[in-house]
Amino acid sequence: MKILYAVQGTGNGHITRALEIIPLLKKKGDVDILVSGTQSDIKLPFHIDFEFKGLSFVFGKEGGVDVWNTYLQMNSLRLLREIKSFSVNKYDLIISDFEPISAWAAKLANRPSIGLSNQAATLHPLAPKPKSKDLIGKVVLEHYAPTTYNYGFHFKALDSHVFTPIIRQPIRQLKATDKGHYTVYLPSYDDERIIKNLKKFKGVEWQVFSKFTKKKYAHKDISIQPLDKDSFIKSMASSTGVICNAGFGTTSEALFLNKKLCVIPMKTQYEQQCNAAMLKSMGVPVIKKLKSKHAEKIEEWLNTKKRVEVEYLDQTEKILQTIITHHAGKPLTDKIEHAPYHLFQ
Repeated sequence: MKILYAVQGTGNGHITRALEIIPLLKKKGDVDILVSGTQSDIKLPFHIDFEFKGLSFVFGKEGGVDVWNTYLQMNSLRLLREIKSFSVNKYDLIISDFEPISAWAAKLANRPSIGLSNQAATLHPLAPKPKSKDLIGKVVLEHYAPTTYNYGFHFKALDSHVFTPIIRQPIRQLKATDKGHYTVYLPSYDDERIIKNLKKFKGVEWQVFSKFTKKKYAHKDISIQPLDKDSFIKSMASSTGVICNAGFGTTSEALFLNKKLCVIPMKTQYEQQCNAAMLKSMGVPVIKKLKSKHAEKIEEWLNTKKRVEVEYLDQTEKILQTIITHHAGKPLTDKIEHAPYHLFQ
């Protein structure tokens, strides 16, 4: 069986999920790996068969996507060439983790593809949605990487095809402790803005991981260091709590480790707004922006001992086997083609 596993390389969550999925897929067939996008801080320790620039969002320094730089690096003609140049005809199974090249290539070739991502789950009818409507964000989420069938991951299972998060084995094997510090990862804010807002909280030790520094330094009780996956995991596992954006990977791992969690969703990122809506429904504090006017809410979070209890079982192999059983080698039918979010019963 020939399998294509395609991964969006823009966010760390996609890559950490791939670290668990790829070794299991390799036991089930001959796997080609495709990666597109350039913003991830984590590299896959596998041979990459196809690598494309794809369509990436550039993180800004004020809490959201840098729209101008995203626009400047966007090349629609190159993207179209990448899609048209990639043939999917040799694959018995095409799995896309919100990856546009493989998804659109399969669509143009009239081949079925399987979406396996957090983004698929945020579109589920049962998933909480943000109060403020973002029609453009929703349309982008629906059409960025269109797949025939969708299996999703969310902070809570919603039905038989929306599962709890995949937690990578290094996290599962950790023994969580509490050394009193708080771990911070806000890649859409620059160091200066983070320090300005965190220094207001006296007597609190902050360990900040930054995309914008290449060496470690400190400002009183605030340490700033480059993002290194081993150091970050160690910091998070021994922390009292975690402040991060509302992406899927770090938030899931913080919940799994039973840490206090506070999220600040990125502006102009609809899936993060959807993630935040789900987390809020579970009791996780959500802050709109890292600004002085929200300091009281952070202070309240620092003073609480409340943690959100979750149970994230290791079911990755079962999920993959379900997909293989139902979809490997199956042709595209009219029923599937006209039901992009159809789920097997």
